[in-house]
Parts: sequence; structure tokens; C-alpha cells
Amino acid sequence: MKKLAWLLTTIPLYMACTPATDNASQAQLPQSTNPSADNIKAGVDYHSFSNPDEVTVTHLDIELTANFTAKVLSGSVTLDYERQTPNASSLILDTRDLAIERVTANGEAVDFNLRPADPELGAALEINLPQSASQVTIEYATSPQASGVQWLTPSQTAGKEHPFLFTQAQAVHARSFIPLQDSPQVRVTYNATIHTPPELLAVMSAANDPQTERDGEYDFTMPQPVPSYLIALAIGDLHFKPMGERTGVYAEPALLEAAAEEFADTESMLLATENTYGPYGWDRYDLLILPPSFPFGGMENPRLSFITPTVIAGDKSLVSLIAHELAHSWSGNTVTNATWRDLWLNEGFTTYLTYRIMEMIYGNDRYRMEAVLGYQDLQNDIAALDDNDEILAIDLRGRNPDDVFSNIPYEKGALFLRELEHKVGRDNFDQFLLNYFDHFAFKSITTDEFVAYLNKTLVADYPEQLNEERIQQWIFEPGIPAGAPVPESDAFMLVDQARQNWLAGEKAASDIKTAGWTVHEWLYFLNNMPAQLSDEQLAELDSAFGLTASTNNEIAHSWLMIAVHNEYQPAYNRLYNYLVTIGRNKLVKPLYRELSKTPEGKAFAQKAFAEARPGYHPLTIKANEGFVE
Repeated sequence: MKKLAWLLTTIPLYMACTPATDNASQAQLPQSTNPSADNIKAGVDYHSFSNPDEVTVTHLDIELTANFTAKVLSGSVTLDYERQTPNASSLILDTRDLAIERVTANGEAVDFNLRPADPELGAALEINLPQSASQVTIEYATSPQASGVQWLTPSQTAGKEHPFLFTQAQAVHARSFIPLQDSPQVRVTYNATIHTPPELLAVMSAANDPQTERDGEYDFTMPQPVPSYLIALAIGDLHFKPMGERTGVYAEPALLEAAAEEFADTESMLLATENTYGPYGWDRYDLLILPPSFPFGGMENPRLSFITPTVIAGDKSLVSLIAHELAHSWSGNTVTNATWRDLWLNEGFTTYLTYRIMEMIYGNDRYRMEAVLGYQDLQNDIAALDDNDEILAIDLRGRNPDDVFSNIPYEKGALFLRELEHKVGRDNFDQFLLNYFDHFAFKSITTDEFVAYLNKTLVADYPEQLNEERIQQWIFEPGIPAGAPVPESDAFMLVDQARQNWLAGEKAASDIKTAGWTVHEWLYFLNNMPAQLSDEQLAELDSAFGLTASTNNEIAHSWLMIAVHNEYQPAYNRLYNYLVTIGRNKLVKPLYRELSKTPEGKAFAQKAFAEARPGYHPLTIKANEGFVE
């Protein structure tokens, strides 16, 4: 999923957001083994006000109506709960900008208190529980500015005829459209009824019926317990096309055929992953293609991954994103990080599985190229981040939980697992992963629980190859440990030679034989250019390869980064259009950051941002507005 870093650290926020769960029962959890973070309580969610150690929500019944005119979801949620403490008298939930109208239990109104809001985490909702009750019902409405909901006008969609709504709950945005215990350690089953305009279709991260009648009322069931950040809803002029026995795609009509063709290998990916890592546990695996304002590449919502249209390249060159979201069905959705400090347990494992799936389906050469590019991304982040942010088990206290998203949990986590694989052998490591997914199935775990399991299994089985000190270094210290595996690709050696020959003036750009190049070779060619190029060199590259006009969004991004860095004006019309039509943070945030470094670039960015802002997702706005202020 998404690689996003917001630097919003404030000490007052830490003081304000220490949750109600940080009490005696939570304090009994295992302590972190990181000596620099002795006072972090493993398993305590520092980004939730909820009290699951006293009262744990187990099931939701949701009924909501989508009002596209008011940009509001309104209705109710009934929460089933279990008391962990017999005399617990209150249930504490997370909310953000919700209008709480009424709370009832056993058909009678009960007292509740909506505490003052924290600017990053929202407001705690404390509900007095009758001793005889085991569920409460909350009637509420969302705000038009809900951080986890985007309302798009018809002009902002592919079809231009109907409005569109989608939610994005990770990391702590579910609380902006449902009052709940918004912590990944709390897993719930849910049912939902969604009311929409009759011409639109609603889909959720639940059991979707591809044959459902389009009538404005849609029922959903999620029988497996999921964390709150995986609850997702979308409403639009959506249609379905199957891609295999258990896979298919939902999209607006204008995108449906192209998406189904681009992602036709999804069923093969599903089967290959099952063969290695155990049965797929979610029934169907479908894709939902969202409008280009979606702030991430993909979101691993179970049964229905949300996907950006920017990866529909026409040649399957960017489908590693699909492999990544599918892999989350094992690593992330089935075995989940207990807190956002533990995100690497989701994303490191999933990135490792992504590389393995791509190798199974597309071969070793592509796997090696993608691994090299991922390693370069990791090196770039290590060069840019503070030491604390280079630690897998990151200290996020007092910070926005979205600060956790960088290449560290993804690529460093995957590199750690690759080292384990190299040391014990691939077959042995695959067996470990299969056992791990089975052992912790449908549970949320901490880094410390993983380390204990690793020591008890793989380390105990291979004491000559593995040692606990090295594992501690990987997880709790910054940077990449010395001797870590470094990915290599023979194909990139030829690209390096071509680039060097051109830079030395020994070969014209038009004489470089690029006919057989993959997207990965193009990205490696561009991403490793020197920082400074002349206008003549840039014009030669552009003329030879049509880079400004590239329809591949990843190649265009790399080229536009070069153009901004060198102020290559012939690419600026394309740059402007790129910024105002794409909302994916991975693609636009680096461009805004680079533009903001000069007065002329900042003025250009301000103009583009002002035009794009009405169509950007709230997360994209928040991530980039600092560059244009």
C-alpha cells in the first residue's frame, strides 16, 4: 500500500492523545526490547482513545444513507461488545467531526460525553453502559469535510455523468465516518446497509454480489474479523467484469475493459500465492478502480482492493501494485499490526511477498529489476530521514500515525526477510511464513510478539545461521545492517553502460537501443541520471524518447522530476496537467517538494495546487499544502 511521510511531530499532541487504554491491564503487555524506547508499552495504541482492554467491540451493524448534495453520510451503527472488566461502566470510542445525535441501549437513551477534540486524533466519545446491555446504537452524521471520505462531482469522474464517493480509513480515518474503536488491535465483523441514489452502485470491503440489482439499497456482510482501517465503502456508476473464477474488477464504464485487460493476471497471482503461503481466506478477491484523486496506489481493503487508475499503463508494467494489494490478504489483513508502530509487520512482509509473486508470474529478471529499484528507494529514504524514522519498530508517540509511511516499513522490512530467506534457504523460509500466517490468522500482533515467535521457531531451528542480536539490530536500530543482501540486475548493467556512453558524448540518445526496454529499465535509466543536465541534453532525451508525452505515469513522474530539478521549461505544460489531474501522493508530493525549492517553482506549484485542490483527497491536500504556503 501507500508510502507517505508527514512530519507533524508535536510534544503537546503526545500529551493530548495518550489513550484511555494506557492503564494497568495494558501495562502488563510485553515491553519493547529496544533499549532506546524502554518506556514504550508494546501493544498500547497511542493513537486511539478507546478502551478495548475494558470493553471490546466485536461486531458492527451499520446503516447509512449517502446524501451527495449535502456531502454527508447519516444513519446509525450498532456496536456489540464484550466486557473484559466485569464492572466496566463506560465504552470509549474514537470519533472525528461526527455529529452524534443519540445513543441508545436496550431501546432507551443513555448518557454520553463527546470530549474536546484533538486536532490530529479527533474526539473521544464516552458512553455510559447499562449493566444489562451488550450493545449500543449510535445515531450520527458525518461532516462534509470528513478526513476519510471524498465526495467527487460528476466532472471529477471518468464518465462525467454521476457523482462518486469513496472512503479511505488507514491509518486513523475510519473514526471520521463511523464511531468505533479505531485501533488495528480491535477486530470486528460487520454487516451494513447502504442507501444511495438508485442509479448508483455501492460496494464495500465485504461480500459483494456482482449480480446485485441496482436499486439504491445494498446489503453487505463481512464474516471475518477485520481492524477498523479495513472498513471501506465506495459509491458510483460502477460496473463489474470477471477476470477469473474468484477475481473481477469494478470500475466506471470508461475504464472497465482496460482495467480488466491490464489486471488479467490477478487470478494467476492468487493461485500462485495460495500454492506457497496457504489458502486464500476471504472468498473472492476483486478490484475497484477509483478516480485519479485516490491518494494512494492501492488500499488492501479485504475482498475488494481499492486501486488507482494511474497503474493502467496498457502493458501490465505496473501490476506489481496488484500483487502487493493481493499479498496483503495474507500479510496485513489476516495477520495485522497491532499498532501503527508495528506497521512493518504488514508492509515489510507484504513487500517481500510482492517480489515473490512477481517472480512466480513474470520471472526472475523482472523480480531482480524491481528489487533493485526498491532498494534504491530505500537508500533515498535513509539518506533523507532522521535516525528514529529509520527504525522498523518506530516510536510514533506524539506524532501523526501517517508519519509511519515511508520506504522503511516496506523495503527495509522486506530486505530483513530476504536476509532470513538467504540464511535458512527459500523452502525453509516459505514453510516458516506459511506456519506464521496460520498461527496468527485473524489476529493483530506486536513487533515483540513476532520476535518471540521468530526466536521460538526459525532461530531455534537454525541456530548456526541466525542470531537474536542481528534480529534486534534489524528491527530496533536505524539504517541497514552491514552485510545485508543487495539486489542486483544484469539488465541494469546494460542500462548503466548506455547512460554512461550518452553522458560521455560517445553515443547519441537516438542511437540507444531501447526497443526492448521494460518500464523498470526506463525508470533505472532516468532515476540514476546526474542531478544537473543541460537544456541541450534534456532536449535530446525528450526528442529521442518522447518523455514529456509519456503516457506511463511512473516514467512521466521520473522525467518530470528531472525537468523540475533542471527547470526544463518545455515539460512544464505537461507538469501542470500532471499535477492537476492526479491525486496520488507518491507521484505528486515529490514534484511539489522539488518545485517549492525556488521562488519560480513555488509560484508554479501554488497555481497548480489551487486548481487541483477541489479535486484532491483531504490526505493529498494535507500532505502537500505546506509546500505551497
